[in-house]
Amino acid sequence: MQKYCADTYYGGYFEMFSRDWILAGLGAVGGDRKTLDVHMHLMEAFTTLYECSGEEVHRRKLLEDIDLLLNRINHPVYKTGIPQFYKDWSIAPQIKFDIIWGWDRFSEEGQKGNATDNTCYGHNAEFAWLLIHALEILKTDPKVYADTFKIIFDHTINNGIDYELGGVYVEGPHSGGVYDKEKEFWQQAEVLIGLLDAVILFGDEKYWEAYKNVHRFVFEKVINKGVGEWFPLLSRKGDPIWTHMGHSWKINYHTVRAMVQSIERLDVLIEKEN
Repeated sequence: MQKYCADTYYGGYFEMFSRDWILAGLGAVGGDRKTLDVHMHLMEAFTTLYECSGEEVHRRKLLEDIDLLLNRINHPVYKTGIPQFYKDWSIAPQIKFDIIWGWDRFSEEGQKGNATDNTCYGHNAEFAWLLIHALEILKTDPKVYADTFKIIFDHTINNGIDYELGGVYVEGPHSGGVYDKEKEFWQQAEVLIGLLDAVILFGDEKYWEAYKNVHRFVFEKVINKGVGEWFPLLSRKGDPIWTHMGHSWKINYHTVRAMVQSIERLDVLIEKEN
């Protein structure tokens, strides 16, 4: 990955290649883009790699990626994730790649109408809790970044939570509001973990109330209790839009992890109460 994917000029990583590691072309094939999603999950991978190896080079790669996420990929004011960039880190319109994850439920149009003002509540919460975990592995107190975490979590609960019908919306503008009021399975999963970290970090009742809202929605609407998996996509009211339990980008990575990580955090909160 360091040999073929790393951009040694602008920093970060290219993402789309042919099988022989030739960088893909422009536009929909993705060779001219860098994304929040890939760099966030590289942080996740580098965290585990450094946790296992203890090697300084792995620590350094993790810190480089965290720096990009905090200072390039997150919005400078709202601390929300910007989805796509050109190779020089200028903001790129959010287009649909030929290899897609999540856009298979939208129209065939190649670019979203809100192409440069769009952020995902699930990604923001996921980034926050993955960064908290990374800092713990780096033996850095997450409270060093408390101001950033508070902005992210407040943006999530103020804009991403449906307080009337329950659950987490898909996405909206950086400054606040909602574009997409459907409910996807993975945003619910990641916000569950993130909000419990917010409760642990700040002890604020508003995060606990938001967590209970999403927890209730998941257990009442999202889980297909006859099967044991989660519906992929639901209406705002919680009616399944897709009733198939799997598709090209849906595995139990989000769902099982959310349950495991939530239990661990609930145990921490119970211990604090005692």
